[in-house]
Amino acid sequence: MEPQTYRFVWQDIGIEASYTPLKWNVIAHLVIRSVEPRGAALPITATGYRSHFHRPGTIEALGGDVVAQVIAWLDEEAATNPEWRAYVEASKQGDLFA
Repeated sequence: MEPQTYRFVWQDIGIEASYTPLKWNVIAHLVIRSVEPRGAALPITATGYRSHFHRPGTIEALGGDVVAQVIAWLDEEAATNPEWRAYVEASKQGDLFA
């Protein structure tokens, strides 16, 4: 199956999500990239890129809305990941040495 590609904005970061419901006839694959700004950190990846393999049908069993599920994942990690919260706070302050 060909990947389904979605673009959306989460917390002022442009994101592209590519979802392949069945890859190699055995697994589902989700790729998440920050595209604006390119490579911006996300709560699920410091590099702006995340490749995630999972059981086929998982997204469909949860309603099939790829964007809504990626946003829910980002929101959950943003709320519970202390490294992400520290990153956000540091970003607000700026860096005098940059």
